Amino acid sequence: MRVETKWFGTIEIGEDKIITFEKGLIGFEDSRRFTIVYNSENENETSIMWLQSVDDVSLALPIMKPEIVIDNYDPVVEDELIYALGDNIETAELLVVVALTVPSELKKMTCNLKAPIIINIDTLKGVQVIADNEDYQVRYPIYDVLESEKDGE
Repeated sequence: MRVETKWFGTIEIGEDKIITFEKGLIGFEDSRRFTIVYNSENENETSIMWLQSVDDVSLALPIMKPEIVIDNYDPVVEDELIYALGDNIETAELLVVVALTVPSELKKMTCNLKAPIIINIDTLKGVQVIADNEDYQVRYPIYDVLESEKDGE
């Protein structure tokens, strides 16, 4: 399937790479089908990925794995929200990512630890949830963490 994007041009993706969010994402409830676009050919080498809408050319959200910025990230969420991702959720392969906010002044870049995006790799269903953890911030500063990772520290 060919997908036109504002930021990446035309990309070719298989149906097996389309993630469905039945309720959309917070702030983007009308967009329900996404794919992940990587900055690198090797998916394991990149910190920042993009959650690209399949239906909205201009909607691409920068995302990353939260473990890059906070060890032992463990959001507490309602079970019923997670069970919407499919059967056998206890044994399913889940990908947890967080959305980034990238302002014009890059040093003020943040990630949203309070509202993780959880994707069941087996069913390609996703959901964005609000974590009950009080210590997780909506705007957690990450610029310094990414710089140190880039420098190999």
